[in-house]
Amino acid sequence: MIGTEGTGMTDDIQPIPGEQARAILEQAIRERLGEHWDDEDSGWAVVTSHDYMARLNKGRVNMDFYVDLLGNVTVEEKTVSPGQDTGRLFAWMFLLLSLGIVFLLAKIIGLL
Repeated sequence: MIGTEGTGMTDDIQPIPGEQARAILEQAIRERLGEHWDDEDSGWAVVTSHDYMARLNKGRVNMDFYVDLLGNVTVEEKTVSPGQDTGRLFAWMFLLLSLGIVFLLAKIIGLL
């Protein structure tokens, strides 16, 4: 074993529980985005979230909040990735194609 004798390193570090990490995460989000960030009118949407991280999106901006096992918060602000742009484009194309097919089928069976 590579020794840690005499280096002062200990195994006394206790990771914070998930509930505490969630509370720290929610406080960091409120401090950064405001108390009512989750109102519909704010425009922020939760993309993914768990006790130790959350990704929020508003338009072309992603905000990533991370809580490490010691309770320290890291916040990263990024623009959307090319993958997200491509995904949005495919979703819109699929929606429009589906609507076109529905109208075409309605026309064929005489509902329109």
